[in-house]
Amino acid sequence: MTDRAAPDHVRGQEQTEGTTEEHQVAFDINDFPGGARSAVEAVLMVVDEPVTEEDLAAALELPLEDVGRVLDDLAQDYAGGERGFMLRRLGGGWRIYTRPEYAPVVEKFLLGGRQARLTQAALETLAVIAYRQPISRARIGAIRGVNVDGVVRTLLARGMVTEVGQDPTAGAVLYGTTDLFLQRLGLDSLDDLPALAPYLPSAEVLEELAAEGLA
Repeated sequence: MTDRAAPDHVRGQEQTEGTTEEHQVAFDINDFPGGARSAVEAVLMVVDEPVTEEDLAAALELPLEDVGRVLDDLAQDYAGGERGFMLRRLGGGWRIYTRPEYAPVVEKFLLGGRQARLTQAALETLAVIAYRQPISRARIGAIRGVNVDGVVRTLLARGMVTEVGQDPTAGAVLYGTTDLFLQRLGLDSLDDLPALAPYLPSAEVLEELAAEGLA
């Protein structure tokens, strides 16, 4: 049987798919000025949240250990270069951040001199959530001894906490911290939190409060 030529629209589709595939694998990282180091820098300049070593390695088609070595080298170079920014691993990934000592400069530029810090009440509530998550508003209020509805709404709006589920018994919404919380505190994970938990009421105490209608 004689083969028939594919219709024009089919050939066009094949050419488009081939072009897309070529674009995905068309570059060699070593052909760029600066090689892998500069390529990693280019990606770090456009991410708006921490990027993992695995994602960088996949995107740049580099061995994972090479990416890790480049990131460590960049972090050391930035730290020793008296720059206004630094490279840190926070929240499970890497991102470029402004240096803490330049916070007044950045705040003045972004906020016109207005401070956008959390209140003491918000910080105390955030601490309770961080160490006792997942936790309901009622139990947060029981620990702090005040109504925390407004403060929790503020923390939700700031992106520091989020709803993480419901209490299977009471049906109350449970709250936990976000990746943004880790980034703002300079932590890689919740395991890096200071040992403050022993100073907060235990689960047994919270159950007693709940039984008394206080949590």
